[in-house]
Amino acid sequence: MRSNFVLWWILCAFFSVAAVIYAVWGLTWYDGTIEWVGTVALLFSAFMAALIAFYVQLVFRGQKGVELPEDRLDADIDDGEVEQGEFSPWSWWPLVLASAVAIGMVALATAHFLIPVAAGLLVVGLFGWVYEYYRGNFAR
Repeated sequence: MRSNFVLWWILCAFFSVAAVIYAVWGLTWYDGTIEWVGTVALLFSAFMAALIAFYVQLVFRGQKGVELPEDRLDADIDDGEVEQGEFSPWSWWPLVLASAVAIGMVALATAHFLIPVAAGLLVVGLFGWVYEYYRGNFAR
């Protein structure tokens, strides 16, 4: 886990240096003004990398020296085996729900007449998903 936050801090430093170089390059060689969009985007990328690095570093400190199985070189696959939830590779309902959301986003951007189609597909997908997991053959 230590290598993870070190890499994120390195990425933060890279974006910060790149932002400074980008701003100086615009001032000296381009046209004498700072190109703000690229500079701000690089600074925000550095800020986001710093946030992730800080969070991962806090999690590492919270573990108090306990290494995860992913961090040990001698760990087996079974060492990190915990319950991850339920995944059903046979189900088509996640594809239906994703299609409904995709059609809805395209409808908001371009063709507003597709919004009822997306809403209907979303209702069908949610009903099928709930039926499959709670009332169908795979009910718990």
